[in-house]
Amino acid sequence: MVQADSPAAEAADGTQPPAPRRGLARLGLGWRRGRIIAALALFVAVLLAFHAEVPNGVGNLGSLLETFLPWLGLAIPVLLGLGVWRRSATALLAVLLPTALWLNMFGGLLTDKSTGPGDFKVLSHNVAAANADPAGTVKLLNDSGAQIVALEEIAGSAVSTYARGLAAKYPYHAVEGTVGLWSSYPISGVSVVDIRIGWTRAFRAEVTTPKGPLAVYVAHLPSVRLKFDSGFTAGQRDVSAQALGDAIEAEPLKKVLLLGDLNGTMNDRSLAPVTSQMRSAQGAAGDGFGFSWPASFPMARIDQILSKGGLTPTDSRTLAADGSDHLAITADYRY
Repeated sequence: MVQADSPAAEAADGTQPPAPRRGLARLGLGWRRGRIIAALALFVAVLLAFHAEVPNGVGNLGSLLETFLPWLGLAIPVLLGLGVWRRSATALLAVLLPTALWLNMFGGLLTDKSTGPGDFKVLSHNVAAANADPAGTVKLLNDSGAQIVALEEIAGSAVSTYARGLAAKYPYHAVEGTVGLWSSYPISGVSVVDIRIGWTRAFRAEVTTPKGPLAVYVAHLPSVRLKFDSGFTAGQRDVSAQALGDAIEAEPLKKVLLLGDLNGTMNDRSLAPVTSQMRSAQGAAGDGFGFSWPASFPMARIDQILSKGGLTPTDSRTLAADGSDHLAITADYRY
């Protein structure tokens, strides 16, 4: 005789009791739900893993994706939340893939890698031709603690303001076209770098630090535009990047710095002629992503401080906003 409390006991109507729930089912998770969410997670993973394969032939979509690539990470908590809401084991498992890829690519940027002050500090700032407060920018620069300062997009009418305002702290300076270099250390060997745009937005100089000489390149590559009819227009920027990369590769001095607004991120394949041979101060010694543009809500680091030849970055920061639409960036180096 079967007891009433036996697992084999039948219900009053003669039916068998439901089998006990096991595994994920006990948590209310199912494999058949959330397949669209899972597909979206896999799509994000594909973009992260194969961003270099997204073609630039149509509207430079590849470069556009790479400019804002870290922001794909915002999709992960959204997809995770949707997977929990749908109680989908499939979606939750799929979200693990873009999470792992994003952390592998950008997780290292989330920690502070600074090792403290170096032998000297450098600064780069697109001061903006439309800067309504150049005096405020001068104060920011004088207070920065930098020994070498590169400025881009200097309006002709503002050159004298910067020259007078920075003279006491930076007795040496050179201005070519719309870019300039101010230094506490002697400057020599100034020569224009032709980046093939028809006017001067790049030059090379030798700076003699107490530890030894540096080749310092100051550059402002052409702007890029996002247009409805032609996508991410960056052709001229890419030509200039190749020309700048060629000049840096031919540099006779061993230790080289590049300071400037490159109108592109380290992930952008079109800057490879430059970035493939140089090291990012932010990537090596920064704290966070170091986004520099736009100043009101920074979304991308298009301003760069790069080095080669054994210079060791020990710190990298962005400074407070001033009258420019870019944030100034700094880096410390050990010679």
